[in-house]
Amino acid sequence: MKSEIEVKFLNVDFDQVRAKLRELGGECEQPMRLMKRVTIETPELLRKKSYVRVRDEGDKVTLTYKQFDSLSVDGAKEIEIIVSDFKDTVALLSAAGLPHISFQESKRETWKIGAVEVVLDEWPWLNPYIEIEGESEAELKDVAGKLGFDWNDAVFGGVTIAYRAQYPHIDPGDTVGRIAEIKFGDPVPDFLQAKV
Repeated sequence: MKSEIEVKFLNVDFDQVRAKLRELGGECEQPMRLMKRVTIETPELLRKKSYVRVRDEGDKVTLTYKQFDSLSVDGAKEIEIIVSDFKDTVALLSAAGLPHISFQESKRETWKIGAVEVVLDEWPWLNPYIEIEGESEAELKDVAGKLGFDWNDAVFGGVTIAYRAQYPHIDPGDTVGRIAEIKFGDPVPDFLQAKV
């Protein structure tokens, strides 16, 4: 399995990040686009802090096994392949006894600074954030610093980490992967609303 070296910075202003990326010579590889995905969780996958995902990224469709060994800069591991069709891959997995439990929309814009990838991520009911991915923690710290981010504000893990930061009342065992549909324009689900 490949280790991902990545970090997130939450509650960002996309226009400021884009301006800084341009100033640093960054190139926009893919403008903001709608992405859709389904996630599959089974009791065995949950025990391993993992899930399977099918994602339509706009220019390709990927099938990914993702596992979080720890919430650290290199704690995410994955195996990812490109598949030919979103709906057919979801149907194949369902027929094999692995139906999805969550359909999710997000928006993503992808930039490159040298070998480092910077993505601007937008999810329903969540403040914008960026993710920086590269070959080493030193590369990430360098790019984060140049973009004006303090490494002490870095967070690690999947998108649930961002939701938990914005909605701190979420129970530790809850993940956004358990929400049946996460779509732009839908009302905030009870799961995320503060308990009174």
